[in-house]
This record gives sequence, C-alpha cells and structure tokens, in this order.
Amino acid sequence: MNIIFTDKYQLKGIIDEPKPASAFLPDWYKNITSYVTGKKEPPPTLEGTNSTIKKCVPVFDAITAGYIITLPCDVHVKTVDDKPFYTWSSFSAIEFHGVEQFTGHPKAMGDFDAPKFMNPWGIKTPKGWSVLIVQPMHRPSPFTILPGVVDTDTYTNNVNFPFVLNDIKFEGMIPAGTPIAQIIPIKRERWKMYLGGFEELEEQKQIVTKFQTVFFDRYKRFWWHKKEYK
Repeated sequence: MNIIFTDKYQLKGIIDEPKPASAFLPDWYKNITSYVTGKKEPPPTLEGTNSTIKKCVPVFDAITAGYIITLPCDVHVKTVDDKPFYTWSSFSAIEFHGVEQFTGHPKAMGDFDAPKFMNPWGIKTPKGWSVLIVQPMHRPSPFTILPGVVDTDTYTNNVNFPFVLNDIKFEGMIPAGTPIAQIIPIKRERWKMYLGGFEELEEQKQIVTKFQTVFFDRYKRFWWHKKEYK
C-alpha cells in the first residue's frame, strides 16, 4: 500500500519531509535500559517482571505507527495579558479557530481562541483507506493536537492540526522539526460488536497458560505481528 504526501509550498529540501514514525524514536525511549536490573535475567517469580517499558511491544508499536509530520518553522510562545501569544518565522504556521467554535470541548482553554498548526502536506491514501491523526505518541511535548479521522482517499488536500498547550502558561520556542502529528493509515470496514462467552474465555485461558511458559518477550514471541511503514 502507498501513502502520498504532497507539499503545497513545493519547498523540497527546505522544510522537513514526513517520515516513518520509526525515524523519530524519542530520546527517553532510546536512552532507557530494557531490564530493571540492567541485564537480561529471569524475574524473582514467574508473575514478576524484570522488563522495562522499552520491552513493551504495544508501546513500541504505538511510537512507530504510521508517519510523522513536523513543524516547518520555529514558533515562539509567550504570555501577553495572561493569554498565549504566538509568533512564527514563516509559512503562516499558525491560524486560529474562534473561541465560539471551541466552546464546550473538554480541551477548550477558557475564552482563548484555539490555535492550529497549518500543515503544508496534503495526504493521499488508496481507495477505502483513511488516516487517523493523533498527537505523536509517547513523546514529550508542550502541546497536544486534537485527534481526527480524515478520508484521505477522496479528500487529498492538506488538513490542519488544532492544538492546545498542555500548560497554558508555557513560554518558549517550539522549534522547526518538532513532531506535531502522527498519521496512521486505517482501513474503513464495517464492524459489529458482540459480547464474548465460553469460547472466548477458553481462548483467554490458553493464552495465559502459554504466556507462563517462557521468561522473555512473551507477547512478541507468540502473538505479535510486525508492522511496516516505509
């Protein structure tokens, strides 16, 4: 499957291109050890663990899912009259939704207009595929974008990213190249929910039993499927 990112400014080599999220492993993740004791050894009990979050495959899959779009230019934030004031170096990097458009949302910041990062990249996916747009996962950030789903097989124009500051009093630079959105392709399919019964409980019991047969990499070894984003 192919996903296409098109820069509306046509500034190849000047602004960063989207890249697979695996190219943006956060420093905290790269720097921590895989084992609590610092070495690969069994835990004191089978129910215990010596593994850190670095060995949690679901966390790894979240960090590396899809593609990352970065901020095309520096954005500076300071407080003016008790409200965030944004300045940026180029590209009309920030625009705003009026406060009346945001009223009632759980992330609304009082009577402040809602800022949004102006994304220079249009996204195109194959027929039947949309994208889930989320805050880059498991990464430190002074802001959080509002998640959304866009049918990018038909709407291939650029989609912008409304955001809120995690601390309304934050002041400082958000530098060019900062990850601002994680783009995850999702296939549109019809789903219907059911409640599990005896068969599902038996399946869960078998998983627990299998889980207890080895010390290391249990989920990855028996149940995980590799995901690829290039």
